[in-house]
Amino acid sequence: MPYATAKDGVRLYFEEVGAGTPLLFLHEFAADHTNWEPQLRYFARRHRCIAYSARGYPPSDVPAAADVYSYVHFYTDALAVLDHLGIAKAHFVGLSMGSYSALQVALNAPARIRSMVLAGVGSGSSLEQLDAFRAQCRATAEQFETQGSAETAKVTREAPGRIPFLVKDPRGHADFYAALARHDANGSANTMRGFQGGRPSIYTMADAIRRVTTSALIICGDEDDSCIEPSLFLKQHLPASGLMVFPKSGHVLNLEESALFNDTVERFIALVEAGRWEPRDPRSMVR
Repeated sequence: MPYATAKDGVRLYFEEVGAGTPLLFLHEFAADHTNWEPQLRYFARRHRCIAYSARGYPPSDVPAAADVYSYVHFYTDALAVLDHLGIAKAHFVGLSMGSYSALQVALNAPARIRSMVLAGVGSGSSLEQLDAFRAQCRATAEQFETQGSAETAKVTREAPGRIPFLVKDPRGHADFYAALARHDANGSANTMRGFQGGRPSIYTMADAIRRVTTSALIICGDEDDSCIEPSLFLKQHLPASGLMVFPKSGHVLNLEESALFNDTVERFIALVEAGRWEPRDPRSMVR
């Protein structure tokens, strides 16, 4: 099985297919590398596509120590995958947790990222609700530890941002959460406690985000309430960003609307490659 090795020795399982400009796919909390299959099948026709499972998500290693699941570990793991494959720079395509990691690469290692797709980004960013969000993360982590993944998945699948997927595609929704029920409970608990409950709110990074020059496509479902305001915030602060809102859509955008997602991302990457995705013209701003 193909593995890259992180700085601290954690092995990260990845799959790759295709040839061309590299695309790196970063999954959300409730997913793993397999949830990018519709994208790998589509984009591998023109690109070298890599999807990997984050630490804590088998077949990647599941470290026992809770303190090695910080957001810093997660974004540097993405770079470790690129290093292993000898890739200097890639387009990053993230969903939720993966989007946050892609943004951190743009903030901390901009030379490694050609562009970034930030889909379903920003849940838990509200500063007014930050303490409550972190408390909920700790409670969910404890639920993974005490009740296991199968029981916790029953709650997660009913979260408001997940309902549009259920409404549109009950079979796809059932498959997705059957996979979540098989996740490693300790890995999920540590990820929930360390990454989800420990990462800084994007609202605290406004000045740094304004200095990011990486081309960015922000995608949000109009029924993914917790991500709408953060997506607007990023559009307002990332100089070279565009915002796409999918109608009647929730959080699992790459599976809910795979054709629309693929078409939107393909157009974005083509414009970036052509040098036609530029920072916003100041004349378009209301002063």
